[in-house]
Amino acid sequence: MDHKILTIQDISCVGQCSLTVALPILSACGLETAILPSAVLSTHTMFQDFTFRDLTEDMPKILKHWQKEKFTFDAIYTGYLGSSRQIEYVKNIFHSVASKDCSLIVDPAMADNGKLYPGFDETFAAEMAGLCKEADYILPNLTESCFMTNTEYRETYDESYIDHVLDHLRKLTEATIILTGVSYSADTTGVVVATKNTKEYYKHRKSPHSSHGTGDVYSSAFTGAFMRGHTPYEAAKIAADYTLACIEYTAKDPDHWYGVKFEPLLGDLLRSL
Repeated sequence: MDHKILTIQDISCVGQCSLTVALPILSACGLETAILPSAVLSTHTMFQDFTFRDLTEDMPKILKHWQKEKFTFDAIYTGYLGSSRQIEYVKNIFHSVASKDCSLIVDPAMADNGKLYPGFDETFAAEMAGLCKEADYILPNLTESCFMTNTEYRETYDESYIDHVLDHLRKLTEATIILTGVSYSADTTGVVVATKNTKEYYKHRKSPHSSHGTGDVYSSAFTGAFMRGHTPYEAAKIAADYTLACIEYTAKDPDHWYGVKFEPLLGDLLRSL
């Protein structure tokens, strides 16, 4: 069966993140991919003096046209959203153009390393928590989980602390939780996949390098693998292995500091499917 997926996030024209990552990865996975840009930026925000065009006002107009054409989607995957108003529009999209068995996948991209991204506040985090309540699958990191559940963020922790965070997320939403960046030792990291009554952990080697956009690579690869028929745990593992490979491949090019070189390794992702 062919699947049609809608992904909603910004376009950073240069920088290998958001839609410029999601669209090629999902398409390579064999999914017909429609897009709804939340904003257009000349580059991502690591660059200076980038341009920014807010597309909030266009979102309801686009939805109205889709409803007129009777478009529906088998999955809706959201990434970076620029405002609380956009979150409300996305909720309306969930209710309006989702097919009967549509999978709603939310990456609450708003924070990392204990801090919210610039332009976001705790009110926005609460709104994002409301979007996660309506999702079937959520992919937060630890920082995002703590902001959405008013839980203390810790840089060092053990499994009991992660269980505590998961308990709060389970109270927030009935969605399957894919909690990324869970690290119990200095040289390993991994992802926890949890439902109301289950918990699985995939551990892998932690790279000493980092790249902008790897969260988008991970979420897109997860969504692609999941929509190709893999279980959430299998999809989480495939996405983790692919993202790690992309980070290490990028590290070989010291001039490529502004993004992650995911394109040359798309063949590896497809073979893993």
